[in-house]
Amino acid sequence: MAVRNRSISRSGLSLMHPNAAGVDIGSAAHMAAVPGDRDEEPVREFSSFTADLNALADWFERCDVDTVAMESTGVYWIPLYELLVRRGFEVLLVNARHVKNVCGRKSDVLDCQWLQQLHSFGLLRGAFRPADRVCELRAITRQRATLLRSQARQVQHMQKALTQMNIQLANVLADVAGVTGQKIVRAIVAGERDPHTLAAYRDVRVKASEDEIAKSLQGNWRDEHLFALKQALAGFDFCGTQLAECDSEIEQRLGALHAHEGSPAKGKKRSKSRNAPRFDVREHLFKVCGVDLTRIDGIDVSTALVIVSEIGPDLSHFPTVKHFTSWLGLCPGTKISGGKVLGAKSKRTANRATQAFKLAAAALRSSKSALGAYYRRMCARMDKPKAVTAAAHKLARLVYLMLTRGQEYTDQGQQYFEERYRERVVRHLTKRARELGLEVVPVCQPA
Repeated sequence: MAVRNRSISRSGLSLMHPNAAGVDIGSAAHMAAVPGDRDEEPVREFSSFTADLNALADWFERCDVDTVAMESTGVYWIPLYELLVRRGFEVLLVNARHVKNVCGRKSDVLDCQWLQQLHSFGLLRGAFRPADRVCELRAITRQRATLLRSQARQVQHMQKALTQMNIQLANVLADVAGVTGQKIVRAIVAGERDPHTLAAYRDVRVKASEDEIAKSLQGNWRDEHLFALKQALAGFDFCGTQLAECDSEIEQRLGALHAHEGSPAKGKKRSKSRNAPRFDVREHLFKVCGVDLTRIDGIDVSTALVIVSEIGPDLSHFPTVKHFTSWLGLCPGTKISGGKVLGAKSKRTANRATQAFKLAAAALRSSKSALGAYYRRMCARMDKPKAVTAAAHKLARLVYLMLTRGQEYTDQGQQYFEERYRERVVRHLTKRARELGLEVVPVCQPA
């Protein structure tokens, strides 16, 4: 029996965007194509300078173009995208994987023409890009993450310089960048060499004794390694100064996004991360979203900040929660042929929001909540990476429902999840026994 595809009419594809244009993005020049009846040269090349980008937009206006499709090539597309949006064009940022698998179409001229044709027939879908203010917040948040990685590298340089001098400080202190470690390192850079004097900077929370710390501070004070230690400490302080500037800028950007009044209700007391911003992020995020995302177990203020900066508070671009989880790459794949499932592996993605959800899911391993019980149940059924993806999928669904419906999340507890799981298992066993002509009889357990 033949199956007819109803999405395509018998007469062929219909022209949905007659005023569409296509642009192939490059680092030094862009190739643009318009419909063949709009200009004697429907394909032109424009340099990537600002004056040439304005000339490209003027050419589109003369050709009565109202919508443009372009590929996301590195970061070279951003200036042209922002300029065309300011000029009033509808711009679609398309995935290169959706258009590249066509034989014989791999040149700049053919690429832009192929984009123009596909967009004319409505065969391309634009990528999600949040509002401009959210994009500004996202850029600064990503810059802050880059500074944190740079600061971590400076800590590694400090540890390397100390190890080369046989100063085994990392063996008695959990963190060289902590309170005790920083006092000792700064005293060494200032010229102090006496081990007992340095060990006196020990904080009361350090488990190692002063004698153990003094023993670890006996080494070879070579000038070249001391110079490297001084440089690493200066880089660490410089990154700290830049992080403080980023925190101030993020606070201002969040203040510009305030759309709700009030303050979040008092929730669970959680330890504050050392790398968290130095202001009340939770209250700012509540005024931006209208709900408190940190009430979800596993999501702290740093994770919530990454999620909001990547997707924004408005999720109207995603019609359903399934569209949202599919964009994140947290749902199973649909590789089916002939009615047989060939694979259900989730797609690989570099989405920062996805990584934030997976980190939050991995933090549920010791949580005494319903989400923690769900994660441990998934770990018992499958390997850990799949369990992390499944738990991240559930967290993404909760965030979507909270942002779209404005409802707060309430944890039912670990016991609630276990009771529901038991009822579900008993229901399935009863149904299976009935099919086999048997009956399930509950046995009362002694108290």
